[in-house]
Amino acid sequence: MARAWPPRATNGAAITRPIPASTPGTCAMPTVSPASSIGATVISALARAIRDADPSATALSDGRARIHYGTLRSSLDVEMAWLHRTAGARHAVLADNSVAWALADLALHLGEVPSVPLPESFTGPQHLHALDDAGVEVLLTDDPDRARRLLPGWECDGTAPASGLTRFRRRLAPDARPVLPPGTRKVTYTSGSTSTPKGACLSGPALERVASSLVAATRDLSIERHLCLLPLATLLENVAGLYAPLLQGATCIIPSCRDTGMSYAGLDVARLLGAVGGHAPNSLILVPELLQVLVAAAERGWTVPHSLRFAAVGGARVSPALLARADAVGVPAYEGYGLSECASVVCLNTPGARRAGTVGRPLPHVRVRLDGSGQVHVAGNAMLGYLGDAERAPAGEIATGDLGAFDADGYLQLHGRAGNRFITSLGRNVSPEWIEAEVSQRLGGRPVLAFGEARPYVIALVGAAPADVDDATVARAVEDANAVLPSYAQVRRWARAPRPYTYVDGTLTANGRLRRATIHARCDATINQLYDEAIAS
Repeated sequence: MARAWPPRATNGAAITRPIPASTPGTCAMPTVSPASSIGATVISALARAIRDADPSATALSDGRARIHYGTLRSSLDVEMAWLHRTAGARHAVLADNSVAWALADLALHLGEVPSVPLPESFTGPQHLHALDDAGVEVLLTDDPDRARRLLPGWECDGTAPASGLTRFRRRLAPDARPVLPPGTRKVTYTSGSTSTPKGACLSGPALERVASSLVAATRDLSIERHLCLLPLATLLENVAGLYAPLLQGATCIIPSCRDTGMSYAGLDVARLLGAVGGHAPNSLILVPELLQVLVAAAERGWTVPHSLRFAAVGGARVSPALLARADAVGVPAYEGYGLSECASVVCLNTPGARRAGTVGRPLPHVRVRLDGSGQVHVAGNAMLGYLGDAERAPAGEIATGDLGAFDADGYLQLHGRAGNRFITSLGRNVSPEWIEAEVSQRLGGRPVLAFGEARPYVIALVGAAPADVDDATVARAVEDANAVLPSYAQVRRWARAPRPYTYVDGTLTANGRLRRATIHARCDATINQLYDEAIAS
């Protein structure tokens, strides 16, 4: 009788001997179990998909290595057996996008080893915080020299047999490791607005429910090739860009972030366009800034790949004007919405169910409701809790902090963050995202931040250099936006941000969101000057 794959030990870890291939159809495997059965021995939908895929089809490719589905299965057997030697320890992965990253992550996920993907964009102190906060004892990395500098007390003790990542280890006393909620498969650190991001603890079934919903929502598109542009340490790309394609037997193309121009040091537009054009993907995941780059390039004559059928856009609000421009040049952009605390995607527009100005309808694995204040609550796929904050574990529902409304057909509109609201000195409550979207869409999606807490009127900071957008264009955009805004929300004065927003200087998160509090603190003098000039005049 054929055995189930991946092999499992009684403690839930991968066993150390390889198991012969199953004959398709001879071993029934259950689907992903509900959250209530976390800890039970189940075979995940992802494992079943890898088992049943065409063994000759390409599963993973990064321009340097290529792995077919048949080889992927045996490679994961080897990697899981090797990981089982340290299965009692928590693992972290710190590496650039690559087949190696994917192999390590899949082996950890399918081997039920708790893992922490570390964004390369984190600073050294943020990396150290995450490692200590999660009680990580094993680090897998593609850059041993960096690891030695970062972790001088850790021991380098080998190389993973399939991924080729280098292993660094330390030993912690049992009482030095924070308790993980039962069933934790992955701890994902939100980029947040501080130097000490929080770790959201997620179960394996929760991650795979999202991936399965995405496959169902896009099934009619027959996606065969997905190009990973965002770092795989970003939960959205990890789940939607790696797990979802593998669930449907597609190919994950995983060039390094350097090869795609997505290095955290700054965006290389030429490399980005070359990667998108050269790899001929059927699908992409974008943040609004990347969509703006692709659309602007297409407007200047860059050819959008004919293969591209679906470009999901998330991470921040997308202006309707930018989506309209994308439609005009043939970039199939579809806005969605998600959060780490719900294992990523919650709502998504699709070709068959799309409405401009919304983030789409809720996916079938979640339930979304609004409370009396308009705050969005999500149930059905909640995290297990924040690391080190067991007392505040969610009771099956996440209060997102986002404000929204449903239209008559069930599409969700987002109006901003409850915590971002400010109250002017005239007593008016204002959501800055509303103002920012009106100005930004008239500037081709360039970043705009509005401020006005305890002030008599609203001012704005525009994150675009004069060479990119001249003063007259900005002034006209502000004037046109003011024409549709009520008087208390109109932008009375504006200035350019002193420097571009980047990952390196801490003003952008790993997935491209603006860090509002950080920018406000760094631009405090500019903001005060705008108000002082108004008083003087």
